[in-house]
Order: sequence, then C-alpha cells, then structure tokens
Amino acid sequence: MRHRDDMTFPFEEYERRLTELRQRMSQRLLDAVVITDPENLMYLTDYQTTGYSFFQCLVVPLEGEPFMITRMLEETNVHARTWVELTRPYPDTGDAIQMLVQSLREFGLANKYIGYERNSYFFPAYHQDYIHTTYTDGKLLDCFGIVEQGRVKKSEHEIEVMRKAARATEAGMRAGYEACQPGVTENEIGAAISAAMFRAGGEPPAVMPYVTSGPRTLIGHATWEGREVQAGEHVFLEVGGCYRRYHTAMMRTVVLDELSPSMLKAQDRMKLALKEVKQAIRPGLTVSDADNLVRKIITDNDVGARLITRSGYSIGIAFPPSWDEGYIISLKQGESAVLEEGMTFHLIPWMWAVDGDKTCGISDTIRVTATGCESFFDFEEDFLVKPAKADSQGGKPAGGPAKEDKGARTLKLAGETKKQTQEGE
Repeated sequence: MRHRDDMTFPFEEYERRLTELRQRMSQRLLDAVVITDPENLMYLTDYQTTGYSFFQCLVVPLEGEPFMITRMLEETNVHARTWVELTRPYPDTGDAIQMLVQSLREFGLANKYIGYERNSYFFPAYHQDYIHTTYTDGKLLDCFGIVEQGRVKKSEHEIEVMRKAARATEAGMRAGYEACQPGVTENEIGAAISAAMFRAGGEPPAVMPYVTSGPRTLIGHATWEGREVQAGEHVFLEVGGCYRRYHTAMMRTVVLDELSPSMLKAQDRMKLALKEVKQAIRPGLTVSDADNLVRKIITDNDVGARLITRSGYSIGIAFPPSWDEGYIISLKQGESAVLEEGMTFHLIPWMWAVDGDKTCGISDTIRVTATGCESFFDFEEDFLVKPAKADSQGGKPAGGPAKEDKGARTLKLAGETKKQTQEGE
C-alpha cells in the first residue's frame, strides 16, 4: 500500500477497511477476492471513474499486496487517487478476463480459493462464463456482499462526508422550491436544482433530481420531460446530493394553489409516519418492525393513497444507475435484519395516488445513533404552498416568483396555512 494523505479519508481508514475485509475472507476460507462493484472499489481504495462499463477489478489476497485490473486509460485513476501500487492494465484491443487470470497466476493464486461478486452488475454473465472456463486449477466461490458487510455501518469519517452531501441536497431543494411556478418547465426546475447543488459543493449524483408535475407525479421514477407546470398543480421533487460519491436524499412537495383537504391530510400522514419511525429507530430494532410502523400509518388514510414500495433503504456510496444501497439493507416487510449504530437510511413514507391522480412525498435521510437516530437535514417538512396571484389586468391568476408583498405572504408552508385556518375559526 502506498501511504498518502490526499484521499477522501485518512489513510488509516482504508487500512481498517482492508483489514476487516481480510478478517471476513479468513472466516470464509478464501485465499483472495475479486471485487468488481464500483461502490466497493471506491470504499476500499478511493478509486472512481465514469468508465466502469469496461471491466475493472481489485484483487485482494489474504496475504500479499492487492492489485487492480483496469482498462489502460483508467490506470491513471488508480495512480492519481488510490493507495494501490500494483496494476495490470489491458488495452482496448486486449482481453480483460485473460489479463485477470494471467495476473492471478502471476501472483501465486493459480490454484487457490477465489471469491468473486457473482451478483455484481459489472461482472456480467459472459465474463463469469469465461473465467470459469479459463481458471481451472483453483476454485471460484461466490462472495457477494463480503465488502458490503463493512459498508453498511458508516464511520464518523463517512458521516462527515455525508453531511457535506446533505448541504448540497438542501441547496438543491431550496432552489427547486424557488423555481416552481406556473409557466416554467420541469426542465427549468431540474436545472435550478442541479446548479444549486453543484454551487454548494456537490458533485454529479448517481441519479439526477426527480421532477414531476400534475398527472406525471403518478409515474414511478420519472424525471423531467419538458412539461410546462400549470397553475393549480403540485410538483413532486426528490433530490439526492452527492459528495465524494456519498449521497443523502430528500423528497418534498410544492403546491401551486391553496392546499386541498386531501393534500393536507396526506402531508399530515407522512409527517406523522416520519416522526413515529424516527422516535422508534434505535439499535436492535428490526427493519421489518420499522417498515410496519410506517406502513400502518400511511395506510390509515381516507384519501385513496398507498405506500407501494419499501419504506426506506440504506444510503451512502453510489454510482449510476442508483443512489441507494437498498440491496444491502432495506426497510421492508419480512426482513429480520437488525438496525445498528452507524447505519444510514433514506426514510420514504411517501403517498401514491392521493385522490387517485397525485403522488406526493416527504422524506428524510438519517443516521442510527447509539440511542436513536438523527437527521442529516435542517429543512422544513411541510408542503410549500404557492397560491396563484392576481395580475394587474383584472384578477387573472398569474404565476411568478414568491415574495413578500406588504407583509402578506404569497409563499407559505402548508403547516402555516393550517394554523391560520384554525386561528380564524
């Protein structure tokens, strides 16, 4: 290992991660592991590139120096970013798996027990078929999840990086709030969110912001498509800020009208679910119990909405195509996994099909502490209510940036709308 002090985390953090990985390897009687998942490569070495569609891997022997197989162009990332000293690059005209097998033989691993990530997106079936037919003297064994066992609980160093990602998330959502008004396109809202995240120190996220308006909010995982937002509609926003590949995410809802009774009920259900689950979360709670708590509250509504997904998922290091670590651990029914200090989750008690034609959301990213949990955000949860204003030509509703006008607020949080109504009764 090459000692250096210019990586995302202190050098000792990478030494710890590698030591703990080798302990798990020893428990499973593995002589080496072949790591291909981009998030796992980042976790172990600080390596990152957008060129991960080409085969790349880190080989970690139980004893001896780790080495990397990369496309020749990507070797520069190894030397520029990581502690790895040994590389075996292959040219674009070369054969990546042949290079891997040759390197295993070169470093004395020809007849050993080798673990590989069988379920990795980036170790496709044809590559796995090839290595099984060429690596014939040793034994290949599935070790998928062996790195993720370390990733699921974040260190204090990782928590600090996620706090920086959270500042980018908040900046993006605030810009999205300001951009939402009748007459703008979803593209313009998405552009405002993205620019604000990057100006706040954020880096390219694994997924660009989700921005949908009106009837398009019912479409799962839709993002902007140039639609013009109309007066009286609502806008669903989900923003994931990124810093050094670590993410935090947040859902919020903007209403370009007075708040309807159904949307107020939806808001209150989601806020209650978040409050209750955050009060319940602590080390020892099962993910199924957490999910059941959220699901019961969201299901108990009279506005026709449902929670049609899991109620949360682990979040941290991510590359496209997704910012979540839900394949490691998710809050969903039937799961017996237990929460531990240092785990981080995006809690998503969102509501699909309010009144049959609207989806809205309020979510939070939290860390599990020794006695409970805490949010990464300092950001209001209420829907942002931006009623249409009358223009000077005779009262026709008009859009425009929300601002203070002679003490009367034209931009309100839904909770304040509710409070004002109650005070007037």
